[in-house]
Amino acid sequence: MDLTVKLQVFEGPLDLLLHLLEKNKVNIYDIPIVEITSQYMDYINEMQRQDLNIVSEFLVMAATLLDIKSRMLLPKEEAQEEEEDPRAELVQKLLEYKMYKCMSYELKDRQIDANKVLFKMPTIPEEVRQYEEPVDLQKLMLDVTLKKLNAIFKSIMRKQEDKIDPIRSKFGKIEREEVSLEERMAYLEQYALAHSCFSFRGLLEAQSSKMEVIVTFLSVLELMKIGKIHISQEHIFDDIIIYASAKDRQMPA
Repeated sequence: MDLTVKLQVFEGPLDLLLHLLEKNKVNIYDIPIVEITSQYMDYINEMQRQDLNIVSEFLVMAATLLDIKSRMLLPKEEAQEEEEDPRAELVQKLLEYKMYKCMSYELKDRQIDANKVLFKMPTIPEEVRQYEEPVDLQKLMLDVTLKKLNAIFKSIMRKQEDKIDPIRSKFGKIEREEVSLEERMAYLEQYALAHSCFSFRGLLEAQSSKMEVIVTFLSVLELMKIGKIHISQEHIFDDIIIYASAKDRQMPA
C-alpha cells in the first residue's frame, strides 16, 4: 500500500525555501545549500507527481539552487578566495520576502481585529450625562480647622477692602429733587394774591434746598415777565419787595 503525502501549499519558491530553513532551524545567513537543495528538489518532484502544471518559478529556483550548489562544491583557487559568496543574492531575496511576509501577517491580524470593532454613537440619556456626583461635606471639611477658616475670612475681607476707593467711598449720595417750575409759579402767584407784599429774601430763605431756591428765583422772573407780580427796591442793597399784579391788587402809594 502506497503512502500518500499531502504537501503544504506554498505561495512561491521563496515561500518554500523559507519553510525549509525554518523547518531545519538553520541560520538564514549561513544556508547549508547542499542539504536545502536536496530537500527542495524532493518537494519539487513530489509536486510534479501530484500536479503536472507546476509553476515554472519553482523550477527556476531549483535551477538557481543547483547552480549555487555546483559553484560551492568547486575547489577554490587562491586568487579567488575573496570571491563573493554565491548565496548572498539568495539570502537578500529571502530576507526581503520574510519581511513582507511578516508585514502581511500583521495586516491580516489587524483586519481580523477590525472586523470585531463596531462603531456606535453615544446613547447616554441626558439626565445621566448631566449627573454630578454629590459632594461629601465630611470629606471636604476633613482638614478644615478654625485657624484655617479665620485665615480665609481675613483674606476675603482684605480683598474687599482693596476694592474700595478711599476717595470715592466718602462721596455722599446724590439724589435728584423733583421741583416743577410750573407748580412753583402757580404757588407764588397764589401767595402774592394772599399777601399784600412780601420779602424776596425771606421767600428764598424759606426754601429747603438749593434746587428750590433756583426754581423759586426763576419763577419770580417768569411771573415778572408775564406781569403777574411787580417788585420794588428803595435803595441799593435793600431787600426787594414783591407785590401782586395791579389787575388783582392795588399797589400801595
